[in-house]
Amino acid sequence: MKTGTAVAAARWTTWVPVAAAVALILGWGRSLPGFAVALVGACLVGAVLAAVHHAEVIALRVGEPFGSLVLAVAVTVIEVGLIVTLMAGGGAKAATYARDTVFAAVMITCNGIVGLCVLVTALRKRVAVFHAEGSGGALATVCTLATMTMVLPTFTTSHPGPQFTQAQLTFAAVASLCLYGLFVAVQTVRHRDYFLPVARDGQESGPDEHVPPPTLRMTWWSLALLFVALVAVVGDAKLVSPAIEQGVGSAGLPKSVVGVVIALMVLMPETLAAVRAARRDRMQTSLNLAYGSAIASIGLTIPAIALATIWLPGPLILGEDATHMVLLALTALVSVLTVVPGRATLLQGGVHLVLFAAFVFLSFSP
Repeated sequence: MKTGTAVAAARWTTWVPVAAAVALILGWGRSLPGFAVALVGACLVGAVLAAVHHAEVIALRVGEPFGSLVLAVAVTVIEVGLIVTLMAGGGAKAATYARDTVFAAVMITCNGIVGLCVLVTALRKRVAVFHAEGSGGALATVCTLATMTMVLPTFTTSHPGPQFTQAQLTFAAVASLCLYGLFVAVQTVRHRDYFLPVARDGQESGPDEHVPPPTLRMTWWSLALLFVALVAVVGDAKLVSPAIEQGVGSAGLPKSVVGVVIALMVLMPETLAAVRAARRDRMQTSLNLAYGSAIASIGLTIPAIALATIWLPGPLILGEDATHMVLLALTALVSVLTVVPGRATLLQGGVHLVLFAAFVFLSFSP
C-alpha cells in the first residue's frame, strides 16, 4: 500500500507542474474567459502542492538550513520576475506594485506564517521551541531591511513624495544585497547550528531518521521540477491577475489589494512547507522558511527593481503610509517578544495571527 501511494505521489508531482507550465504557455499573452481562468487557478493550486513536495525532497537530501534556503530563494527570484513583468506593462499605475507586494510578503511571513506555525506546534506540544540566536538575528535583518527600504523613503527630502533619489535607491539596493549575503553566510556556514531544529531534550535534532534520504538523481529531478512548478506558480498567478485586478476595481477596493492577493498566492509553497514542519515539531525550520523568505523578498527584490528602473517606465514608489508603518513597528515589537525567549505558546501565535488579520482587513478597508 505504501509503495502504491508513493508511486501515485511521484506521478502527480511530476505531471502537475508540467500541466501548469503548459497552461502558462497556452494562456500567455491572451485574454482568458472565465472557465480558462478557473482552470489556470486549479493548475496554480496543484503547482503549489507539487512545489512543496519537491522542496521537501531537496531538504531531506541537503539538510537544514539549506532546504529552507532553496525554497525561499527560488520563490523570491521568480517573484522578482513577476513584479518586473507587472511593472513593465503597467506604466505609472504600477509604481507601487513592488512596495505593495514586498510589504505584503513581510506581513504574511512574519505574522501569518509565524503565527500559524506557532499555533500548530503549541496545540500539539503546548510550547514551540527554537533557537533564539538564529531566529533573533533573522528577525533583526528583516526589520532593518524593511525599515531601510519601505519607511525611510517616506521621510527623505531630496525627492518629493515617498521616493528615493537614484543615489539613495542605489545605496539601499547595495546595502540590502550585502545584508542578504551576510545572513546566508551566517545561516549556512558561520553559525549553522543556530538554524537547526531543536529536540525536546534540548539537543540538536538531526535529519528525519525514519525517512531514507533521496538519491542524487531523485534530488536533481526534484530540483528541476521545483523550478518548473515555481515558474508555473508565478506565471499562472500573472495570468489570473487581470481577473483579480478587474474584480478589485469592480468592488471599489484599493489598488494595493492586488499586491496582497498575488503575494498570498506566490507564498503558498512556503506556507504549506512551514506548516508541515510545524506539525513535525520542527519550529526552527518553520521560522527559517518565514524569516528567510522575508529577507530574500526584500534583499533580492529591491536590488533587482533598482536595476530594472533603468528601463522601466514610470516612477518607483517605495515609501509606506502611516497605517502600514504602524503595523510594521507593531510586528517588529511583537516578533521580538516572541523570538527572544526561544519558546512560544498559543498566545504568541494568536497575537501574530490577529496582526495578520488586521493587515488583511485594513488592506481591503484602509
